[in-house]
Amino acid sequence: MSKNKPVAEAPAVSRDKIIIRTSIIGILANVLLVGFKAFIGVMSNSIAVILDAVNNLSDALSSIITIVGTKLSGRLPDKKHPLGYGRIEYLSAMIVSGIVLYAGITSAVESVKKMIHPETPDYSIVSLVIIAVAVLVKVFLGRYVKAKGKKVNSGSLIASGSDALFDAILSASVLACAVIFMLTGISLEAYVGAVISVIIIKSGVEMMIETLNQILGMRADKETTDRIKALLNEEEQVRGAYDLLLHNYGPNKDLASVHLELPDTMTVREVDRLTRRLEAKVYKETGVILTGVGLYSYNTGDDEAAKLQNEVRERVLAHEWAVQFHGFYVDMQTKEMSFDVVMSFDILPQEGLKLLHEEMRQAYPAYKITIAPDVDASVTD
Repeated sequence: MSKNKPVAEAPAVSRDKIIIRTSIIGILANVLLVGFKAFIGVMSNSIAVILDAVNNLSDALSSIITIVGTKLSGRLPDKKHPLGYGRIEYLSAMIVSGIVLYAGITSAVESVKKMIHPETPDYSIVSLVIIAVAVLVKVFLGRYVKAKGKKVNSGSLIASGSDALFDAILSASVLACAVIFMLTGISLEAYVGAVISVIIIKSGVEMMIETLNQILGMRADKETTDRIKALLNEEEQVRGAYDLLLHNYGPNKDLASVHLELPDTMTVREVDRLTRRLEAKVYKETGVILTGVGLYSYNTGDDEAAKLQNEVRERVLAHEWAVQFHGFYVDMQTKEMSFDVVMSFDILPQEGLKLLHEEMRQAYPAYKITIAPDVDASVTD
């Protein structure tokens, strides 16, 4: 049972504006920092300061790509892409991670060169003051961008904010390195640059892995699935909600499908009213669009069927890899039995089905048994 739901455009427009405005602020701040740090790095012959400037430049480029990705992902759905362009944000995040990774590798190469051919830096009090101001700017920028990212659920902004806070730590280490040189004459430039480059590379790899996971699709978080199942189970007729699958088409664009266990006495009209009511409630409370509702019927008023169900459940759940048992229905006259089993990733579905079919045939030879394997896609109870 599938129905199209109108998605409110106003929140999306507001979200895009916040992301773009925040990204522009980040670009301006980073460009200023790049100019100051590059000037200081060249004048003081400091590889650490120059690499710190390169890191800020990569941040500015990342913000530009975030803006482009946000604009493209905000395009309206069309015939070719009926679910919109939201996933473009993930592609833009992948490009950003590539830029960060490239900046880290380049920084590592330059640091190694400086280790082999060291040069003595020449700091001034003015340069130290500018670096200290840059640290404060990065702290405030990081907190601001991260807060905005959490507000609009933007992974790119959250990552940029976290990166800015981390940059503040790196800039502080450069400042400490300069102070140590001025006090002791010991130059740690190349080594601090190497540490910075390793950290940048690590950040780029982590961003790439996280974005790749989002593109591939991850299991929905337990809080979201539990909330949706709780809303569904609030209805008196619903005995259980199973096989909940969430499909993501970009930030704040989640579609879902689910199976509901309903009594075998309900009419089609009653089921239609129920599912419409549930779809509206889930969307209002969670923002998730319930696009498909499948049905399981359960036996009512039959003690023998209930007893048989309990026996089968005990047999199935005796296996450690059987995560959940549901959707049981039996026709005592035709001797037909069907149920679903959620299997963990510890066993191949074909193997699990083979074991269960053999066991059920031995226990209930008079019945025609149909077993449907389900994927453990969301956290089960």
